[in-house]
Amino acid sequence: MSKLITCEDAVKKVKSGSRIMVGGFGLVGSPLSLIAALAQSEVKDLEIISNNLGEPGRGLGVLVRQKQVKKAIGSYFTSNPEVVKSYQEKEMEVELLPQGTMSEAIRAGGAGLGGFYTPVSVGTKIAENKEERIINGKKYVFQEPLKANFALIKAKKADQLGNLIYNKSARNFNPMMATAADVVIAEVDEIVEVGQISPEEIVTPHLYVDFIVVKGGN
Repeated sequence: MSKLITCEDAVKKVKSGSRIMVGGFGLVGSPLSLIAALAQSEVKDLEIISNNLGEPGRGLGVLVRQKQVKKAIGSYFTSNPEVVKSYQEKEMEVELLPQGTMSEAIRAGGAGLGGFYTPVSVGTKIAENKEERIINGKKYVFQEPLKANFALIKAKKADQLGNLIYNKSARNFNPMMATAADVVIAEVDEIVEVGQISPEEIVTPHLYVDFIVVKGGN
């Protein structure tokens, strides 16, 4: 069965209230076609796990502007003033995680781990209400893993099976998110025949990828 579907059909799988991981650092490595299709849908009350929420009116910023996001978990939201405004007006909940902690929490979710202890955020508001433990004389806080119902990721190229390779820094959080969601939808620039991607190049094996959409595809 082919994994190739349209963006419109892909976002039909997403239901209101879903928890979604979305790749990208700024707008780099962000599945913009999938996000645009999601913005045209009627889903709401989404919980988004992403490094940031795009820019005003761009990327995930469109979902924020249209009040489709109920909660955001990530590291760097101040690049979009509309996120700050939505939070201040209590239209959206925000959970901040240090960038490395978020990355490791996603990796832990994909690896099936129960969480990990980190010294990052000790003594700050981020650590409030989290379990603390002294290890070798140093204080750590416990971070639970992150998992999601869906992961919307962006890759440079896929073969017909769904093996993925990425473009330089656009790789960012995408490979980890592909391991930590129930359903993984990959937006790619191009699709090639099986065998045209060297096994040594493959970053995300096809077993993690449920569906593929081509950038700009309707």
